[in-house]
Amino acid sequence: MKKIKAGIVNVTGYAGMELARLLGAHPEVEIAYATGRSSAGQKLSKFLPHLSSLDITITEEAGEADVAFLALPHRESAAQAVRLLDRNIKVIDVSADFRLKDASLYPEWYSFDHPAPELLTEAVYGLPELYRSQIRSARLVANPGCYPTSAILALAPALKAGIIKDSIIIDAKSGLSGAGRTLSMKSHFCEANENVSAYALEGHRHFPEIDQELAKAGNSSKLRITFVPHLIPVTRGILSSCYADLSGNISQTEIEKIYSSFYTDEPFVRLTEAPPGISQTRGSNYCMVYPRIDQRTGRLLVISAIDNLIKGAAGQAIQNMNIMFGIEEKTAISMPALYP
Repeated sequence: MKKIKAGIVNVTGYAGMELARLLGAHPEVEIAYATGRSSAGQKLSKFLPHLSSLDITITEEAGEADVAFLALPHRESAAQAVRLLDRNIKVIDVSADFRLKDASLYPEWYSFDHPAPELLTEAVYGLPELYRSQIRSARLVANPGCYPTSAILALAPALKAGIIKDSIIIDAKSGLSGAGRTLSMKSHFCEANENVSAYALEGHRHFPEIDQELAKAGNSSKLRITFVPHLIPVTRGILSSCYADLSGNISQTEIEKIYSSFYTDEPFVRLTEAPPGISQTRGSNYCMVYPRIDQRTGRLLVISAIDNLIKGAAGQAIQNMNIMFGIEEKTAISMPALYP
């Protein structure tokens, strides 16, 4: 059978290199090209020795392919996506350039005017647990952010069921790889090691994405969401602790039924019997979800854990590709977590 030709735009970032690693083992995919501006013309193995099994020469420009994964920084993906779509190449954008439906939010949260606002309506938000049917026929998929993936999967069942009130708190903690490979003071070893710090209290870029999707899940425009991200001294992983007041008397058995029913056919969401840790998801495309009722306070507490580079980026992107091309959804991304 003819293999799908996939291109990776910006292979030398964390998401790009994970895409190369996973696609290189995909039985129905051939990596057609992998781009990298400063490393063009060089073998991939020179820059990423752990991928030496892949015989890939890095190119400067995108070539021909059936699908292109854009692992570019925000604001750079949009223009690239327009050019690829004009060539009838399907696009999965791992940046935030097509996640928000309201173009006016981009200057506020990402400091640029969107160059292709007409595509925001067409782009499908690439969270398969909520939009699988739309993803199947999409030519442009906006891969969700890592924090939003964790938070949305934690709260969507409760919002769909209408069992929580409008005020929601999301306390999320992320490993250092979420900041990318560009060094900053916060990600410097001496600053991050043996430290936990909250950041972006004035508003994280992932907030409007979380707000947009949770509002849809709850069919409400009145949600009051507090989102506080934290940086923790680990390489990868996100742990989200989500809190909301219940709208009525709900038992633990009832909440478990709600979540179990919502995720019964989902291959990459697992309900756990104990609070999950990020080490249980490392290197995997799984999201662990633990919903509990605090009867003393009348609150719902949901803990979720993902690998920010897999379910939060490259793995979910490949999951979307599998759906778009009619491939068995778990192909090449069903491996269990690396533990310990």
